[in-house]
Amino acid sequence: MEEQFYGSSMPLLQVDDLCKKYPGSGNYMAVYHMSFAIPRGRIIGLLGPNGCGKSTLIKMINGLLAPSSGRIFVNGFMPGAETKRIISYLPERTYFDNNMKVSSAINYFADFYADFSVERAYDMLDRLGVDINARFKALSKGTKEKVQLILVMSRDADLYILDEPIAGVDPAARDYILHTIISNYNRRASILLSTHLISDVENVLDDVIFMKNGSLMLYLPAEQIRRQMGKTIDAYFREVYVC
Repeated sequence: MEEQFYGSSMPLLQVDDLCKKYPGSGNYMAVYHMSFAIPRGRIIGLLGPNGCGKSTLIKMINGLLAPSSGRIFVNGFMPGAETKRIISYLPERTYFDNNMKVSSAINYFADFYADFSVERAYDMLDRLGVDINARFKALSKGTKEKVQLILVMSRDADLYILDEPIAGVDPAARDYILHTIISNYNRRASILLSTHLISDVENVLDDVIFMKNGSLMLYLPAEQIRRQMGKTIDAYFREVYVC
């Protein structure tokens, strides 16, 4: 049975004292007592060095990993069937079979997600010049990632979780991907975006979460960081994480 979180002003995403310890890892925790809340209508950057726990956190929010302790609520529900209907998730790696056609991927999403807009997907693919009859194996890495992002952003979801959406693509493709993100998401929703390429995305971020050693280090509005620190988010990130 789904458990609901009730409150006077329920956040879109609530993370309460979350921990994750993998079997055989000794005392090491990939995520360590994290607590934060994300409201609607925000684009949040989830930032931190490799191995800081970002992907583990994302997988727990998506219900792909079970927490060792603590709780997660998405729109009032713990991860499960209900949250899968309201989260649109872009994993770090392409997951479509190389022999699948782009059109088949569209049909798959349309069959699986009631909130998927076929018209929106075809429109974005057309503007990108992607042959919908092409198989994924015939597409470049950058085009595959763009197609996968288009599919994710063609849903009318409440929470979009994008894990490294601009990694491995050229600067022109990054501009297209960011434009696609900010132009196509439901404005009542929020986007949680994990990336290492901070300078490329910081202008679209409303808020910033810094993670370090599995813990929440900082969660502030992007403009507050720029104003208080007197530097860009990218410059502040480099200062914080340089040993």
